[in-house]
This record gives sequence, C-alpha cells and structure tokens, in this order.
Amino acid sequence: MLASRADQAVLGYLGRALSLELSAVQQYSTQARLVASWGLSEVAANFQKEVAEEQQHVERIIERMLAVGVAPAASQLRAVKLATDLSGLLRADQQFELEVIALYDAATRHCARAGDHDNRLFFEALLKEEQTHLLELELWLQRLQQSAAEPMRK
Repeated sequence: MLASRADQAVLGYLGRALSLELSAVQQYSTQARLVASWGLSEVAANFQKEVAEEQQHVERIIERMLAVGVAPAASQLRAVKLATDLSGLLRADQQFELEVIALYDAATRHCARAGDHDNRLFFEALLKEEQTHLLELELWLQRLQQSAAEPMRK
C-alpha cells in the first residue's frame, strides 16, 4: 500500500483528471474511427494524433499519482459524444476541452493557495497544453466553417 503525501483535494483533482483524460482518449479514438468510415483519412489521422497526446497526459497523471503515494483509479469515463458531421464533432470536443480546462484551472488555483508548488506546476503545464488544444480546435472549426461558406460566396 502506498502512503499518500498529498492533500485530499489534490488527490481528488488527480482522480478527476485521470477520468477525463481517459475519456478524451476514448472520445478521440472513436471519432478517428468514425471519420475514417466517412472517408476522411486525413481528419482521422489528426484525431489519432490527439489520442496520442491525451494518452501522454494519462501517463503523466498516473506518474504523478504514484509520486504522491496513491494508486491510480479513474472513477468514471464520460460517454463519447458523436455527431453526423465534422463540425458537430469539433463542437463536442470544444465543450469537453472546456471542462478539462476548468478542472486544471481549479486544481492550479487550489495548489497555489495551499503552497503546493510541485503540484501547481504539474496542473499548470496540463492547463496550458489543454488551452492550446482548445485554440487549435477553435481554429480548425473556423477553417471548416469558412470553407463551407466559400461556395456560397461564388
């Protein structure tokens, strides 16, 4: 049995983070297969890249949980959100990423208030990566909407 060296709130944030990141792996993996079935192989490859990035987050969280003395345990995976088109998938992903960002922001603020420098830096790094990912999703959605509007302008 591991002896925990972190406060209960940090342990809670880590558990929720693991659940959300595993949910993201499931979400993007499913979406990659869905868009591949639509014949969008380049889009599928992009979603597969997201799977790899989210899996790295999972591994970092598990590492952190072991470092603070707890066994990793995801509590509940989120249901996969699907749509009938790529725009719908990206909007679902935006909502999901906003939830992840809110968690990492709260965890970062808690650790800062508690003077837990190491965990603050850990959550802050994840927060920045997820904010970048959200921006990428927003830009992708904008490009998609612009390309859909192009034929209407001609």
